[in-house]
This record gives sequence, structure tokens and C-alpha cells, in this order.
Amino acid sequence: MKKDFMFTSESVTEGHPDKLCDQISDAIVDRFLQQDPYARIITECAVSTGIIFIAARFQSNTNNVDFTNVARQVIEKVGYDKKEFNAKTCSILTSLKELSPSKYHLFDEKTLSDEEIEKITVNNQVTVFGFACNQTYSLMPLPIWLAHKLARQISEVRSQQILPYLTPDGKTQIGVEYKNHRPYRIHSITVIASQNKPSKPEFQQLQDDIRETVIYPVFKDEDVKPDAQTRIFINPDGPFIRGGPAAHSGLTGRKNAIDTYGEYSKHSGSALSGKDPIRIDRVGAYIARYAAKNIVAAKLADECEIQLSYSIGLSRPVSVQVETFGTGKIADEEITTLLEKHFDFRLAGIIKQFNLRHLPSLTKGGFYRKLSAYGHVGRMDIELPWEKVDKVDVF
Repeated sequence: MKKDFMFTSESVTEGHPDKLCDQISDAIVDRFLQQDPYARIITECAVSTGIIFIAARFQSNTNNVDFTNVARQVIEKVGYDKKEFNAKTCSILTSLKELSPSKYHLFDEKTLSDEEIEKITVNNQVTVFGFACNQTYSLMPLPIWLAHKLARQISEVRSQQILPYLTPDGKTQIGVEYKNHRPYRIHSITVIASQNKPSKPEFQQLQDDIRETVIYPVFKDEDVKPDAQTRIFINPDGPFIRGGPAAHSGLTGRKNAIDTYGEYSKHSGSALSGKDPIRIDRVGAYIARYAAKNIVAAKLADECEIQLSYSIGLSRPVSVQVETFGTGKIADEEITTLLEKHFDFRLAGIIKQFNLRHLPSLTKGGFYRKLSAYGHVGRMDIELPWEKVDKVDVF
């Protein structure tokens, strides 16, 4: 295992077109599940200059979801209000298909016996990954943790009118140097912030403002801070004017690395947003993170990657693999045995343990939409069931 290296991860704000699409898709999932916890909904979104396209396939006992209204609410909340793109004047096209009635998903997981859980199989195939490491208190890799913090801070100074000239679109990237496989120093910081007009403020003022209100506050309480040699790039290509869908298009599910571990670890090729909890390619990623995090929290390893492979027609993963990259206190095979004994990786078992169908109704403002920006894992601002470390005793 390489010990000395440099690794970069990126994040984007909620106004990035891809993230805007993720939020619209997950807001629609929330709305369906709030009305009918047993609804099936798969939805994708694409956005470009002045136009949004929503494709959805759904089955529900209620059909009161106004897709266009949900989209406009998200656009307004994200903060797009200029003439190039805003909630009132953008065109929204939809392609909606109501699925034929099926009893497959109409089970109440709270009342199922173990035998009944075993009979509920997955209906799509996927290999998902979960990861955890002890680089941060959230047990996430430091590069993606810092990239998310920077992106969130850009949105914060915009929404609080500290830098009112910023628009919702922004990007961040953090390069971290590792020494003996531990974060050693900050190699580089890149921030791309979109502004409304090229002359207000002047470019140098923008750079100074970003340093003072975004970069410095983010690193204030971090153990690894920028040093005199850290390379800081703020809009290195010059002013980024307006940004958003007026500048570049967006698509649901195009930011999988940002949604997970910043490519420090593997991630599935399947999108996480826009899917109800019956989709194992979404909820399988959550249970894999839960397993990996509990292993690291139990100090069985400094790093842990879990791989779960699911096949159509089976309830359990056909393969459970553990990789601790040489940091495990016991053999990876022994950890795998403990996982299979104490963790339920079956679809209905995951839905039951995490209460995934009912969280949109129990969470103010919806649940899944909050995951669609700044990561589905490693979140400390939302109480996520897969971020709990309540299984450490089994190890």
C-alpha cells in the first residue's frame, strides 16, 4: 500500500446544475413517499439554459404530485432568480409513466418475520461500496470532507448575504499530501465561485473575499491547515459569470464520487438520487457505509472498504467482501464473518432498520432531498441512520 502520496477530491454547491437535478429528483421522491410510504418512484432530471426535463416512472395509491411545482420550489430555494434562469420563467417538460399495479413493494417491513424478509428479493443487480477511515471525526477521507466544507461555506456566505454578489453555482477542490498514509499537509485549494457581474466586485476583491469568508473559516478548527507552500487558486480562469444552467447543463446522478467518498474509495456506477428505497443500488450503498463505519469506530481497522454484490431474484448479496488495506487488527476474512452474522444486508432488512420509507414524512422539509447536495454519507448536519456507530459492540 502506498504510504506517501497526494490525493484530491472535489465538491460542488447545491446550485451546480448536476446537483440541482439531483435535488429536484429527490424532492419528487420525498413528495411521493410523504403521501404514500409504499409508492414506487424512479425519476431523472436534465437541465439546460431556461429548460428542465423530468422523466419519471411511478406507482402510487395517490397521484397528487405536481412535478413542475416541486421543481420550481427547488429552483427557488436554491436561489436562482435571474432572468437567465429562475423558477417562474423556466420551461419544464415532463415524460411521466404510471406503472402497472404490483404487490411486490406492498409489504410492511415493520411486521415482517425473518422468514418473510428472506422472501423479498432485489429486482435489480448492482455492486455497491461502503468506506470509512479514521482521518476525520466523521470517519470520512479528509479531501472530500474539506471539499464539502468549502462548498457548503460558499453557499452559506451567499445565502446570508455576506457576499451577496455570488450566484448559487460553485466548485471546490482540495489536494491533501499524505505521509506514512496519514494526512500531512494541504497541498492545494481551488475555489470556483460564480458572480453576477464581471465588474462587481473587481476580480482581486472577489479573491480576497473568498479567502477571508470561505477558506480561512473552513480551516479554523481543522488539525491539518494550509501552510506557506499551499497553493490557493480562486477562479484561476478569471471571473466566472452567473454560472448555473445558463452556463452548463446538468443531469441527475452525474456526481457519484461527490455523493460518496471523493474517489478515495470505490463507489457504484449507479446514481443514488431519484430512487425510492426499494432500489438496492441506493440503499445498499447506505448499509455498506454503516458496516464500514462501525468497523472503523470499533478500531478493528484504520480504513475499511465493504463491497456488496446483489443479483436479481435473491434477497442476500451474493458476495460480501472486506478490505482493510493492511490496517486491520484481525484478518479481513474474520471481519467478513462477523458482518454476515451481525448485519442484515437484505433489502427488506435494510428498509426496516433505517425506516427508509417513512423518513420523508418524519423529517421537516423532506429527507432525501437533503442528501442530494454535500454527500449521502459522512454527514454530521443530518441525523442519518447509516451514520450511527451502534454496532461496535458486536466486534
